[in-house]
Amino acid sequence: MTDAYFDSETYTKIDFSKTNIIKGEYDNCTFINCNFENIHTSNIQFVACDFMDCNFSNAIVKDTAFKDVNFVNCKLIGVKFNECDPFLLQMRFKECLLNFSSFYQLKIPKTVFENCNLEEVDFTEANISSSFFDNCDLKGAIFERTNLEKTNFKTAFNFTFELEKNRVKGAKFKRDSIDGLLFHYKIVLE
Repeated sequence: MTDAYFDSETYTKIDFSKTNIIKGEYDNCTFINCNFENIHTSNIQFVACDFMDCNFSNAIVKDTAFKDVNFVNCKLIGVKFNECDPFLLQMRFKECLLNFSSFYQLKIPKTVFENCNLEEVDFTEANISSSFFDNCDLKGAIFERTNLEKTNFKTAFNFTFELEKNRVKGAKFKRDSIDGLLFHYKIVLE
């Protein structure tokens, strides 16, 4: 049996925890106010898709392909993006809740996070070079051995990480937000 193919379709208010999502490739599809919470999207390909007002919390995305995908106002708590298919992986997040998610070891340069909450997100050993954290809360986010070169943190807040443990050449910060870079040195800024 071959996997199904869906092109330019719109799915609205579908609860995939009650209605099984059909495995296959979804190309240029739009998902509006759909529930993917706790479901397996394993081995599904989403290509040039838009997800708006969807709930992906604790969804299992092992080997799921997200190729040129936009998430807008989505709840993505605890999603292990590090398990998804890395081939042509490209995502954009706007006004999303991504707390406790993981991007461990992923290569996702030039990713845009706009007005997102990224508390306790794991970016360990990820390549997020040339990315943009626009007005994002990074409280407790983990950056270790992370490639942050040319990444823009100018409007991000609540981030802390050790400069020596990350690649930061060309990263952009505002002067009044460097407290998080000096936090580990236990110095007092006044």
